[in-house]
Amino acid sequence: HTYSGYENRVATNLEKIVDNRKMGHLIHAVKIPTEKVVEPDGKEEERKLFPSYVLVKMIMNDETWHVVRNTSGVTGFVGPGSQPVVLTDEEVEALGVENVVVALKYQVGDVVRVIGGA
Repeated sequence: HTYSGYENRVATNLEKIVDNRKMGHLIHAVKIPTEKVVEPDGKEEERKLFPSYVLVKMIMNDETWHVVRNTSGVTGFVGPGSQPVVLTDEEVEALGVENVVVALKYQVGDVVRVIGGA
């Protein structure tokens, strides 16, 4: 959780700390869930889905907890006793913040069988 309007600053600060401390193997991604909205006047705008929240994909341990918790602008974690709550894969997918790339082993001209779909 961050102060309202500080999400981008917190994400940038945390990414810099991760780079400086070479913690990329522990803190994998910092995301601010957004959506594109077209206003009635035709202007396209990007809005935060969860204002004041930054999502962090990390391996939870004392070191990563300390780094995130002490990043400037972070006010706390969502969860009991300020301990972060781990999101399930289904919850992350529902949020739409993590794109999954699927590698397919076929090429143009290959024969395929469609077994499902709409």
